[in-house]
Amino acid sequence: MSVSDLPTVNALLNTLSAVFLVTGFVFIRQKKIPQHRAMMIAAFATSTVFLATYLTYHFSVEMVTRFQGEGTARIVYFAILISHSLLAVAVPPLAIITLWRGLKMKVERHRRVARWTLPIWMYTSVTGVLVYLMLYHFYA
Repeated sequence: MSVSDLPTVNALLNTLSAVFLVTGFVFIRQKKIPQHRAMMIAAFATSTVFLATYLTYHFSVEMVTRFQGEGTARIVYFAILISHSLLAVAVPPLAIITLWRGLKMKVERHRRVARWTLPIWMYTSVTGVLVYLMLYHFYA
């Protein structure tokens, strides 16, 4: 595997994170706490690996991949990219706080922050895949 493969790896890691998040949400709605915990730890681990490979890629490549779409596609791409980027900054601290409170069984405090963390984390995971698809497949 080379550095040029990392955008695809990152998209797969984002997809896995989203799957783990949804599965964890389903488990907690079913009151299956051990399964919920396992999925959220898996989502956190997957997102951590994603962050490492994302940073590795962006510190390793000299050229910037530019979006090739035009017109409405360009507006949609940048709207998604900007919202994704701004919200992605919030995910690591939110995820750490939420996971910590959950592992310590501080249930009420965990729930309060998880109500914000889950949709933001899910949005950034899904839009990360969309950005990848638009950048490398749909308009490449």
